Amino acid sequence: MTAIDPKTIQAIAPTGVLRATINLGNPILACRNSTGAPAGVSVDLARAFADRLALPLELIVLDSAGKAVDTVSQDAADFGFFAIDPKRATSITFTDAYVLIEGAYLVRNDSLLRDIQEVDDARHRVTVGKGSAYDLYLTRELKRATITRADTSPTVVDTFLKEGTEVAAGVRQQLEADAKRHEGLRLLPGSFMTIRQAMGLPSSRGTAAARVLTEFVEDMKRSGFVALALARHGIEGAAVAPPSAS
Repeated sequence: MTAIDPKTIQAIAPTGVLRATINLGNPILACRNSTGAPAGVSVDLARAFADRLALPLELIVLDSAGKAVDTVSQDAADFGFFAIDPKRATSITFTDAYVLIEGAYLVRNDSLLRDIQEVDDARHRVTVGKGSAYDLYLTRELKRATITRADTSPTVVDTFLKEGTEVAAGVRQQLEADAKRHEGLRLLPGSFMTIRQAMGLPSSRGTAAARVLTEFVEDMKRSGFVALALARHGIEGAAVAPPSAS
């Protein structure tokens, strides 16, 4: 690994402390451990990036992707962990993906829905986490169904049950856990999208800063760090993204 220019480090972390947003709304990447401290793949990566830059780390723990996007976009944090999306790319520069995650639909057992292709119907309301990658994607893709929004991704199923909508959408693992927590629910087979989960920093930080972050992500994939982190935290159903083609 080549030495990182001090000016580039200053561009990445202008306060001298590396500030990372951690989104607890995605259980594949982050959660609170038995002591209440944030833990998970994104926390491991944040610490490894701080070590690479030889900087102290501050974790800004949030409960939704939307809040994490706003925090980084407004330069109130130095980087975060996001699903790549063109709307977010107006203010955030993304690395290539480091993890691939499936988006799934959940319905009640007595629902007539049997296939994901049947969801986009004017009779259906689909509940998603406000500002999540699923919200952004389905807002573009669903032409007939109505989208309703829960405050955060972890509250999607509770909101779906409370409001009586027809479909809940989100991270497959979160929906599977909720289906075990509530009787009478099932997931539709297949996935409606594959989330490309990446790291990102404010676009204002410049190309040199973005290049350092991109190289870090590729190193973490190539070295096996990401795969080991997924295994260490018991994450199933997520795959390490392939190396960048660039």
